[in-house]
Amino acid sequence: MIHFQHPHILWLLLMVPALVGLWIWLLRRNRKRLEQFADRSMFGRLIPDASAWRPSLKFGLIIAALAFLILAIANPQQGSKMVKGERLGSDISICLDISNSMMAEDIQPNRLERSKRTVTNLLNELGSDRISLIVFAGSSYVQMPLTNDYSAVKLFLDQIDCSMIEAQGTAIGDAIEKAMESFGYGDEDREWKKNQGRAIIVISDGENFEDDAEAAARKAAAEGVRVCTIGMGLAEGTPIPQYRGGQRVGYKRDNNGNTVTTHLDEATLTAIAHAGKGVYVRANNINSGVQEIVNMIEGLEKEHYGESMFSEYESRYQYPLVAALICLLAELLIFERRNRKFNIEKLLNNEN
Repeated sequence: MIHFQHPHILWLLLMVPALVGLWIWLLRRNRKRLEQFADRSMFGRLIPDASAWRPSLKFGLIIAALAFLILAIANPQQGSKMVKGERLGSDISICLDISNSMMAEDIQPNRLERSKRTVTNLLNELGSDRISLIVFAGSSYVQMPLTNDYSAVKLFLDQIDCSMIEAQGTAIGDAIEKAMESFGYGDEDREWKKNQGRAIIVISDGENFEDDAEAAARKAAAEGVRVCTIGMGLAEGTPIPQYRGGQRVGYKRDNNGNTVTTHLDEATLTAIAHAGKGVYVRANNINSGVQEIVNMIEGLEKEHYGESMFSEYESRYQYPLVAALICLLAELLIFERRNRKFNIEKLLNNEN
């Protein structure tokens, strides 16, 4: 069975039908232009050396070479075998804001759903790191303890919504403390070892009203835990929709009847990341900043988590690469115009 190491590269194959369609359109346009000057039956006399099939054959070879090159870059692999290897990783705690302001729709479909997609993208980029999941609003709790079972994390992630915590607000500091507890900090039954192989990722709009999040991040950093933040939302501000029975019934209002707006507080999130010796990235509809966070995680110290069995594949990129080179070489050897000294059509006619 063929396995591609970089399957996302295969999307480039969509260029092939697009280029073929463009080529057909250009051929028809050029033929119509020629028909404006002479009848089709006169083309052979006016352009005696022109070939009807050589340009198309050369183009076909170039397109085939392009397709083979894309396949080579995607790196097809085959012949998986199980090998035993050392499992190294870091401990990562993801703190997800589920306060009502995360229902704002300044980024689509809303801040909370975009946050959950960001977590999923992050999990897809990680390897053997252990993950814990913390949800928070006015208070926080551990939704998923440390695990390397990413499928279970995604399953729990799908169930998260803003109704899970009744105490509304945004207590980022409490969430950071819960994340530290998920690492074993403060647990008398677990030995705490300070190292540089742990990180906390806070995903929030940054509107922190409950506690001193910077102090919590600074305390975590003192124990070797880096605190990173991902900002969800736009700074311009947007109302908070309210739903009943799955239907929007309006927007949240204050005691005076004014519509409440929520803003992305980048200053707070940046300050938390700075205190936690981490990085801050801003999410939007296009980019969730996952790669920058992944790069930071890859630079953390790795702990030994024992041995595990891994699938190992043998690369087969050489075959499409050779096929691409053969197509390009054939294209170079074929001329667009007919060869008068060696003409296959004339040879066939003489034999007849």
